[in-house]
Amino acid sequence: MSKTRTLILGAAGRDFHNFNVVYRENPDYDVVAFTATQIPDIDDRKYPAQLAGELYPEGIPILPEDELERIITEMEIELCVMSYSDLSDNAVMELCARVNAAGSDFTLLGAEKTMLRSTKPVISICAVRTGCGKSQTTRRVIEILQQAGRKVVAVRHPMPYGNLVAQRVQRFEKIEDLKKHDCTIEEMEEYEPHIKRGNIIYAGVDYGEILREAEKEADIIIWDGGNNDTSFFRPDLLITVVDPHRPGHEISYYPGQTNLRMADVVVINKIDSAYPDDVDIVRENIRAVNPDAVIVDAASPITVDDPSAITGARVLIVEDGPTLTHGEMEYGAGFVAAEKFGAEEYVDPRPFAVGTIIDTYEKYYADREDAYILPAMGYGEDQMKDLQQTINASDCDTVIIATPIDLTRVIKISKPVVKVGYDLQEIGKPDLPQVLRSFTV
Repeated sequence: MSKTRTLILGAAGRDFHNFNVVYRENPDYDVVAFTATQIPDIDDRKYPAQLAGELYPEGIPILPEDELERIITEMEIELCVMSYSDLSDNAVMELCARVNAAGSDFTLLGAEKTMLRSTKPVISICAVRTGCGKSQTTRRVIEILQQAGRKVVAVRHPMPYGNLVAQRVQRFEKIEDLKKHDCTIEEMEEYEPHIKRGNIIYAGVDYGEILREAEKEADIIIWDGGNNDTSFFRPDLLITVVDPHRPGHEISYYPGQTNLRMADVVVINKIDSAYPDDVDIVRENIRAVNPDAVIVDAASPITVDDPSAITGARVLIVEDGPTLTHGEMEYGAGFVAAEKFGAEEYVDPRPFAVGTIIDTYEKYYADREDAYILPAMGYGEDQMKDLQQTINASDCDTVIIATPIDLTRVIKISKPVVKVGYDLQEIGKPDLPQVLRSFTV
């Protein structure tokens, strides 16, 4: 019986996990290649033989998704496996149409099929879109569990953009570990807030191995989901975060709607800064698709280390990168801080952009005239340099930094800097201590 010639469509994360769990040791399939999208500099590489297993002694090539039709035709692909996240339903179906028109089948793996079982209790925190506030929800959950005396270890959704073999299993406990593992800005945005709170966090490529290592030092494992993907681990409790700044997205994005339908608890975040009518829309959509879920209302109030540096100033606003690019948010906490504390003018960074920052604007902001924000892009050393040069060239009085990390630690900024922070606060009842009670008593 011939093997099914298979192409895995990905973005350096879920695609590798799907391969490892479903296809790596499956003799019925021949995974001919991966494709890559969203993240720069990951195509034209290989998923290495050391990770690919005995059936793939030469490794597996990673090819650019924009050549999808040619790849399907020339490699005689029979099956394409959609394996990345934060896509609109229309975008998923457009990809399906491209695949089908090129002569291949198209499939989406079920969430349960790719979930690994743990010997320890698992709480998964996921979201319906990038930028909903999943990270601060994760930190709040860990805080509650630690206050109850539980040893908690977090495992983060993958972001392996460098040496995949070296990144097989990564453990972060100290700030120095970020440099040790050659982290990008996007990775640091997720790991550094945990480290500063004394939390241990794992990430990497092979989540079977990662889970086994995390289990050695945990009472409870937290799946810190990313990019609105589904959990890699089978949860004992699934918390899904939704965003009333983007009403309707909770039922129109993949696989965010899957997370919403599977959720035990749904956190409606940012209620403090959203329109009441939009909150009502989100609440109605939750009830329509998951009437049994517990709903927790929450806010993410901002804090600023020097409000006086914003008042009356011409400000450059630097926001969390993924939230504003493929997360499609028009603004973030930095813009909220600028408005709250009376900035005189928002400086447009586009005239000062260089290199890959120009590419970012062309890709994500081509149709917008009011992009007075700078996404903190930093997928590699060259892009970090481009970000640094763009910031320092900008004609502003103050730089407002609303990234989860201390950006001044990784790039040199020659202008006055104001740092913005945000943490989750529940509003009323039920709250997270109540929904976590079975894990804390």
